[in-house]
Amino acid sequence: MAEREPISPCDEFRLTGRVVLAGLVAFFAVVIGVNGLMTYAAVSTFGGVETDSSYRAGLAFAKEMATVKAQDALHWQVSAKAALNGDMTVVEVTARDASGRPVPNLAATAQLVHPTDRRGDMIVPLSDSGAGMFRGETAATDGQWDLVIELSRDAERLFRSKNRVWLR
Repeated sequence: MAEREPISPCDEFRLTGRVVLAGLVAFFAVVIGVNGLMTYAAVSTFGGVETDSSYRAGLAFAKEMATVKAQDALHWQVSAKAALNGDMTVVEVTARDASGRPVPNLAATAQLVHPTDRRGDMIVPLSDSGAGMFRGETAATDGQWDLVIELSRDAERLFRSKNRVWLR
C-alpha cells in the first residue's frame, strides 16, 4: 500500500481575516448595487401619486354614491367597445333606455386611462352618430387600458362607467 504524502501548510486553505473582509465587502456591494438598481427602476417608471388629496376624495365619495343610485334608477343599456384599427384606436358607444330605444340629446365623452401611469391617459373625442351612437378615434398603443365613458345632458352627468379593455 502506497503511503500518502503529507499535506504541506501551503496546500491548505486558510480562512484569514482578509478573506472574511473581502467576502463581507463583496456581499454588501452586491446588495447595495441591487437596491440602487431597483430604486432607480421604481422612481423612473412611476409618475406620481394616484390622488392629489385623499381628504377631498373621501368627501366626494358620498356625492358619488348618490350619483350611482340615480344612474342605476335609469336602467340604461350602454355598450362600448374599443379596438385597434391600424395605428388608431376606435371607440364606439351605444346608449339605449330601459325599453331599448336610443337615448336622445346626450353628450358623450370617453377617455383611455392607463392603469398605472396617468401620463399615458388619452381623451377620445366622440361625435354623435345618431340613434344613441357615438364614435371616436385616437392614437393609442396596445396594452391594458381603462375605458371611462360619461354621458351627460345639459352639463349634468347621467351615466359613467369604467371598464378594463385590452387593445391588441
